[in-house]
Amino acid sequence: MFRTSYSSGLRQIAHVVAIMGGAILFGFLAMRLNFPLPWMLGALVFAGTVRLLDFPVRIPVQTRQLGQILVASAVGLSFTPEALQMMGDLALPMVLAAILTIALSFGVSVVLMKLTGVGASTAILATLPMGPVESAVLARKHGATPGPIVFAQTMRIVLLVILIPPLIVLLDGSVSDPVAVLRGMEWTGTGAALLFAFGLAGALLLKRIRMSNPFFLGGLAGAALASVVGLPVSSYPYIVLAGAQIFLGIWLGAVIDRDLFRNARGFLPGSILTSVLMIVLCAIMGMGLTWMTGQPWQVMVLATAPGSVTEMALTAKILQEGLAVVTAFHIVRIFIILPFSGVIVGQALRLARLLRGSNPTIQ
Repeated sequence: MFRTSYSSGLRQIAHVVAIMGGAILFGFLAMRLNFPLPWMLGALVFAGTVRLLDFPVRIPVQTRQLGQILVASAVGLSFTPEALQMMGDLALPMVLAAILTIALSFGVSVVLMKLTGVGASTAILATLPMGPVESAVLARKHGATPGPIVFAQTMRIVLLVILIPPLIVLLDGSVSDPVAVLRGMEWTGTGAALLFAFGLAGALLLKRIRMSNPFFLGGLAGAALASVVGLPVSSYPYIVLAGAQIFLGIWLGAVIDRDLFRNARGFLPGSILTSVLMIVLCAIMGMGLTWMTGQPWQVMVLATAPGSVTEMALTAKILQEGLAVVTAFHIVRIFIILPFSGVIVGQALRLARLLRGSNPTIQ
């Protein structure tokens, strides 16, 4: 038994090393091609390719959690007292953006229903910006099949990561080397260790009280607290941030498997089309809010993207503009949608029944 367990452990270690090695190689190629977030995009493409070839990607879940804490705590450094004051001035646009995002998702859900023939519950849960896990839980509650909904939520996140950062950096035109900013961040060993300690403490606290997305939100809150009170925290070495991108990229890519596509079936093209539509509509909304906020259009497009706060924040960091604003907009949307997602979906279905005169729930 000991020999079998030892052999199994060695195989698992070899598997993790192989996956990490492939992700690093693809990340290096993406960096050579001058992509923003190259380690994340490269790892995503590699892991997704492996899964579509029907090979496993078994990476400890703790790597994703660690990646979220590292990125979130790095973002938390931008929360200075001055940044908090500015965000207070933008409270109204933040709430308005969250409400408009919900309204846009309802409109896109109607398009999804027309394109695919699914019912209101599936369409609404597929388009309302939430995580795949949260949407799957609500799907079961409302009697909808989780598979297509998880597919739509996953594809929206993947498309956001693939489309928004490269397009923003390309259109911005001021960034010749997308990794230069992250590579050039000043850091100290004690400052980085202190930053991680606060990020980890915040993540564990939010996990204990069962908050949604605790590793990002908790990591962000802990680091922001340390930054605001003036503790001697510093950024991480670039290799640490690159590793965090790899962890998150592998996790995103690993969910793109054949079963996801099999379960989606005819739902697939409509879901991808409406995901792109939602991204475009939110980008238009963001540009429309520039007059109200006084922020550059790049910042507002990142701030109003329907999800992927981690990647949007990193892109703002690359642009060296509006990092705290981008993060704050996403946090406000998260805290409006996630805690009240059940109520939002329930009210939307009630309205759909009134308009259609029947129960729109799809099994």
